[in-house]
Amino acid sequence: MLRPDPLGPIPEDTIRIARAAFPKGNLYLKLRDELGVLYADQDFAALFPALGQPALPPWRLALVTVVQFLENLTDRQAAEQVRARLDLKYLLGLELTDPGFDFSVLSEFRARLVAGQAEHLLLDRMLERFREQGLLKRRGRQRTDSTHVLAAVRYLTRIEFVAETFRATLNALGRFAPEWLTPRLDPRWREWYDHRIESYRFPQGKDARLAYVLQVGQDGFSLLDALRSDPSVAPLLGLPAVQTLALVWSQQFIRKDGEVQWKPGTAVPPSAERPESPYDTEARFSTKRGRDWVGYKLHLTEACEPELPEVILHVHISSSCTQDIQVMPTVHDALAAKEMLPGQHLVDSGYVSGTLLVESLEQYKVEVIGPPRSATGWQQKDPNAFKPSDF
Repeated sequence: MLRPDPLGPIPEDTIRIARAAFPKGNLYLKLRDELGVLYADQDFAALFPALGQPALPPWRLALVTVVQFLENLTDRQAAEQVRARLDLKYLLGLELTDPGFDFSVLSEFRARLVAGQAEHLLLDRMLERFREQGLLKRRGRQRTDSTHVLAAVRYLTRIEFVAETFRATLNALGRFAPEWLTPRLDPRWREWYDHRIESYRFPQGKDARLAYVLQVGQDGFSLLDALRSDPSVAPLLGLPAVQTLALVWSQQFIRKDGEVQWKPGTAVPPSAERPESPYDTEARFSTKRGRDWVGYKLHLTEACEPELPEVILHVHISSSCTQDIQVMPTVHDALAAKEMLPGQHLVDSGYVSGTLLVESLEQYKVEVIGPPRSATGWQQKDPNAFKPSDF
């Protein structure tokens, strides 16, 4: 239950001792003095139930979350810093004797933000304060660029991937339906799938490895058949791990006349459609400028006015296989919703197309500026052919 906490003044003792300890100022003292309190409990009211135990003021938890990002602190470290540091007590408006809070409330707060699809509030409310302070210029210059986001999974070979997927499904069923799974466990499964799948444990030799992966395929089909043929456990088919197993097996194996076959590499779906780990099924393999990774792409848009701070205005996550040009309409829509569209939008060549240049100007009155994409057609290899520079 949320009980709004009035945003009162900083306690006098906290002010007096903080000023004495930091006569030249401090990042967090300056943040509180110049920007005030960035958040209010009312910003997060929709995330809390009407009844129940009173919650800690979410405006304070939001500020601590910002501090965590700035200083790369774990939840335990952040809670300890709030108890121990004078500048953070000043930022949060706490008495010097305030004992702080249990570290677990930080993860609970983040979970509420994600469940309520309100994670954008931390950035949006901060941007509103920046705009009130004149730190953002309307219809100014902005730039967007992308970077890699690595998924928190290990890289797996194809054989490791299918075997680990089957293992993950067994573990999930062991948690949710142990009484159903136990009598159906093949004794060999404990030997093969009890530990993390790693290639050095595989049989040596091409034929032996093929036999191994075909047996893994048969094990997966046997488990899926057992689940599908038992109406009493139909809800288990909705488990994410079981759905992942079914998807991966449809992509990696063929079963014809009862015989399991391993699809050749040329027959599996492209990386944009293919999971790379059973533990993060949205992460994708991609290559850009000679760099391979499994994960996502992060598109950052920031203000870049010469006389003002460079402030991040929008964050967009896409699949690692998504082309940069595909996200630009989404970015412009998001900026329009925040009333933060630029006058000039600086991008690199990956975001540029003739259609985008025209549509951005017509729909959003945004001038997109960026270099054209490098020409890679046959004309570049023929010295007698016309090239873009000839026009």
